[in-house]
Amino acid sequence: MAGNAVAYYEKDVTTTDVQRKETIAVLGYGIQGRAQSGNLADSGFKVIVGLRRGGKSWDLAVADGHKVMEVAEAAQAADIIHMLVPDMVQGDVYDEIKQYVTAGKALSFSHGASIHWGWVKPPTDVDVFMVAPKAPGQRVREVYLQGFGTPSVVAVQQDSTGRAWQRTLEFAKGIGSTRAGVIKTTFKEETESDWFGEQVDLCGGADRLIRNAFEVLVENGYQPEIAYFECLHELKLIVDLIQRYGIAGMYRGVSETARYGGLTVGGNVINQETKERMRDALKDIQSGAFADRWVNAYRTEKARAFEKYMEELDAHPIEQVGRRLRQMMWPEDSSGSTKVSSWSKLAKSSSSSKKTPARKAASKKSAKPKRSKSKSRS
Repeated sequence: MAGNAVAYYEKDVTTTDVQRKETIAVLGYGIQGRAQSGNLADSGFKVIVGLRRGGKSWDLAVADGHKVMEVAEAAQAADIIHMLVPDMVQGDVYDEIKQYVTAGKALSFSHGASIHWGWVKPPTDVDVFMVAPKAPGQRVREVYLQGFGTPSVVAVQQDSTGRAWQRTLEFAKGIGSTRAGVIKTTFKEETESDWFGEQVDLCGGADRLIRNAFEVLVENGYQPEIAYFECLHELKLIVDLIQRYGIAGMYRGVSETARYGGLTVGGNVINQETKERMRDALKDIQSGAFADRWVNAYRTEKARAFEKYMEELDAHPIEQVGRRLRQMMWPEDSSGSTKVSSWSKLAKSSSSSKKTPARKAASKKSAKPKRSKSKSRS
């Protein structure tokens, strides 16, 4: 087992050069782009959002109070170019901006795939670093607004200026992560472990465990509504215990029957054979085979590469009964939709109180940004 990881906290960030002197261009305004841009701006950093004019995110970023530019303009004006467009298009976006990735600048990421797999190949005279929050963007913003922060993992792939770690830690502080702590990693480790967790545990594994358990109960005559509660709904209660108190703490927080049953039966279900398939999944990631499959699927099918599976899932009985039950429990969220709606509510409740004077001014001037290398915020 490896030794203790290197961690950094608020007290370890001793410089303010990025906050005082540099401009960060956040390329992309998805759930991470919106959260990180908001946190950085509210922390006093100079932020530009780089988007396609006319795209659906442009007006949203303007309404949030950001200075918005075309992607290439933002890259040209920035000292740190933060790539938050989806993984599968980062290479194409980089080709558009690479003429502006010039000596002394930094190229940063919140996931290591593009650098690790060589989809993006920066010049040797720029810094390359990563700050990867360990939560969805909605949570990154939510916890920041509560006065705390989401932990991140951080890495420097290339330190051309001698300041790459300063930039990394200041950036992490800007999004609130050093309040909780950041852990040092590498682009390789972050990429491979992140994909592994998503596939075998957090998304793929949890999904299939839930669906299979639901199907077993329903196939044996139990009501779908009861199966939904037992196999899906209550899972959050267990995961919350695990997250806060660890696995042993979870077992001590449930009934004696649940404790004995879980400890003695769980290993018969998720067993050595399952672990071997997990090893196969890791090898598939490490070899680059999954990366190639994913990129080729997206190039060929675009969103259909995953939407065809989503359509199959939407038709599954667990989703049909789930939509009815969720409407009972969260009527304000549901019109039967499976989309997360609480982000917009969070944004509405915080926009008036958290928007700084600089961001309010930016919102008035950013609809038609001028072509300029100025680093000041409008």
